[in-house]
Amino acid sequence: MTDTTTQDSVYQTEALIAEDIDAYLAVHQHKTMLRFITCGSVDDGKSTLIGRLLYDSKMIFEDQLAALEADSKRVGTQGGEIDFALLVDGLAAEREQGITIDVAYRFFSTEKRKFIVADTPGHEQYTRNMVTGASTADLAVILVDARKGVLTQTKRHSYLAHLIGIKNLVLAINKMDLIGYDQAGYDAILADYTTFAKSIGITAFTPMPISGFKGDNISLKSDTMPWYDGPTLMEHLETVEIGVAEDQAKPFRMAVQWVNRPNLDFRGFSGQIASGSVRPGDAIRVLPGGKTSTVSRIVTLVGDFDEAVAGQSVTICFDDEIDCSRGNVIAAADAPPETADQFESTIVWMDDAPLGVGRAYWLKLGTQMVSATVQEPKYQVNVNTMEHLAAKTLELNAIGVAEITTDRPIVFEPYAEAGTSPNKILGGFILIDKITNATVAAGMLHFSLRRAQNVHWQATDIGRDAHADLKNQKPRVLWFTGLSGSGKSTIANEVEKALNLMNRHTFLLDGDNVRHGLNKDLGFTEADRIENIRRVGEVAKLMADAGLIVLTAFISPFRAERDMIRAMLPEGEFIEIFVDTPLEVAEQRDVKGLYKKARAGTLKNFTGIDSPYEAPTHAEIRVNTVEMTPAEAAEFIVRKIMPLK
Repeated sequence: MTDTTTQDSVYQTEALIAEDIDAYLAVHQHKTMLRFITCGSVDDGKSTLIGRLLYDSKMIFEDQLAALEADSKRVGTQGGEIDFALLVDGLAAEREQGITIDVAYRFFSTEKRKFIVADTPGHEQYTRNMVTGASTADLAVILVDARKGVLTQTKRHSYLAHLIGIKNLVLAINKMDLIGYDQAGYDAILADYTTFAKSIGITAFTPMPISGFKGDNISLKSDTMPWYDGPTLMEHLETVEIGVAEDQAKPFRMAVQWVNRPNLDFRGFSGQIASGSVRPGDAIRVLPGGKTSTVSRIVTLVGDFDEAVAGQSVTICFDDEIDCSRGNVIAAADAPPETADQFESTIVWMDDAPLGVGRAYWLKLGTQMVSATVQEPKYQVNVNTMEHLAAKTLELNAIGVAEITTDRPIVFEPYAEAGTSPNKILGGFILIDKITNATVAAGMLHFSLRRAQNVHWQATDIGRDAHADLKNQKPRVLWFTGLSGSGKSTIANEVEKALNLMNRHTFLLDGDNVRHGLNKDLGFTEADRIENIRRVGEVAKLMADAGLIVLTAFISPFRAERDMIRAMLPEGEFIEIFVDTPLEVAEQRDVKGLYKKARAGTLKNFTGIDSPYEAPTHAEIRVNTVEMTPAEAAEFIVRKIMPLK
């Protein structure tokens, strides 16, 4: 291999560091940053490639190099030669198995640019890790083993990179040394991949033959492949355009991360500019409220700016004291983004537990955090064939298209718009489980649903307070939860009788009764149970709006749904009553014979047997039916909820 350009650049940089460290730091500070990932199938050489890049860019200290040489002899896979993959595979399990499990991030720089590279796993079971690494990348290096050609994971990762909006794709056909640097083999793989890429909408990519282990076409041109006249990988990484100009050409957008109020004389709004540019004197609009003002100052740690552009973090001050807080979006007054509460989206499911259709999750979009529910998927994508498959839910690593509803309007832009870089800040979101706080999905918003624009809340003159005053009581929802056979319905009935004698206006919603009408179309799968409780919650809320004291007797096995109903109501109106009965006691009662059927296997998805029950952790009232009779439990509950006005 002969190429003195890269080596000369290294010598020049080293000389500048030795002669004038301040000058070097000044140059380094103003270099552009490229974030990229390596992806592809298992054992295509992703970790080895990154190790080679670190080695060639002189980013390895002498003690690290010594440790690498020792580790290569002890656990390496290259016959005693330096195993560059060990620089990246840091987990013990990765070294033992010779695979990448987690996403590994590494930093390196050259004279022209700084880089952050993410080494993403090749195994299908770690697809969620690959998506995590790709979510912030400007470029993807898709590796293909020259001996194996285009594999299923090559297609999967290419599809995901395209889906996430990575426009700069490099097809690195690796391990050319193992096929004798054969051009015909390279051309065959390139033709195969080109056909696939066109089928999923990839219109451009940069192919190159490389050997990560030998260093061919990584930093230096390869003498062994004179038939290749393209750039080395490092040359391409140093010169590729990364879409900053596209972001700056878009209308101004900045999600507010923090209201900066160090003293009474200063109030500014801090965040990173997602797109466009802004100057003092520009007219802006704060969404979703819609208030307008004018930019008075653009403040930074190094002083005020006359202009700020996409990618910069700044604090913006207004001429007027208008309402603006974390989660709001500051936008150009004459070109604001949309606000809506119903959307079509693509979802990549990343949790071991499947999507709970109708279950409430936290949706985080930029700095906005709202409660959201996902409807049954329209379809799931078979990444291997691009076929659209019917799906009731989404399992781990599945990709599907589904509608999402949020509890209030959010500011958004479609994630992917033709001819532009993706709107990651206002178009890309994550879903968070409300109980575990685990990130369960990543997604991209397509568009708002037209019905969300056509349906508006109709104000009425007689409100819930007037309904309650007429009945001389405070609305409540008494939510009885517990195992089948715990005594929920019996106790709820006793409580309603007691309240009736006190001239209270009540209504009892019982689980079995509701399934004879409103919810007769629902079964007992987890998704159907979630929808069952969601519908009952909506009915209970309407009844509470009418001023009633609503009693509900449902197993309602999942905390997330009970919390969802609580969030629908004003503070203090939802009272969770845990009818606490051990499983063995409830099973002994078995008034309806359901436990017997479940144990025999003729009744599926039965709570406590083959479907879980999540007991309340902070119920307002707890009654133990082993220690209390139904009448005693009812009397205890009535005393607890008094006074009712």
